[in-house]
Amino acid sequence: MEQLLPLAEKVAALLKARNETIAVAESSAGGLISAALLTVPGASAYFVGGAVVYTRVALIAMTQVEEAALKDLKPGTEASALARAGLIRERLATTWGVSESGVAGPAGSRYGYPPGHSSIAVSGPADAARIVNTGSFERVANMYAFAAAALELLAQTLAERG
Repeated sequence: MEQLLPLAEKVAALLKARNETIAVAESSAGGLISAALLTVPGASAYFVGGAVVYTRVALIAMTQVEEAALKDLKPGTEASALARAGLIRERLATTWGVSESGVAGPAGSRYGYPPGHSSIAVSGPADAARIVNTGSFERVANMYAFAAAALELLAQTLAERG
């Protein structure tokens, strides 16, 4: 967890300085993104909530999105990650939403992605998304890499917005 703290502190400082809020929908990071953001003192000023949305069933239940709205969104893509980030932001009425959905390993996914593949996104006043491929089969290492990539993308998007 310690390797995530500098990124979480950077994000927290930017959010607090702007009076902005965040909601998190993560999958293969298993709660590490939320945990990192919550380690920063004063987290209640910016962190509204988060969910470990590990399956499509959980995504539908937690965001109240209709199955038909997800029909054309292939899991593991930037478009899917942006949709998840937007859904959690809308449902929790926050300034920003961040999402992560990937394959921690050691096996690949039913969608054909190898271990180490994750789609991450930020939704809000500015949107950003990227695909992460670690090339690793190590589950825990991938979980931390996915969380770090999501926090990095969030910090970058917040900084670029000025």
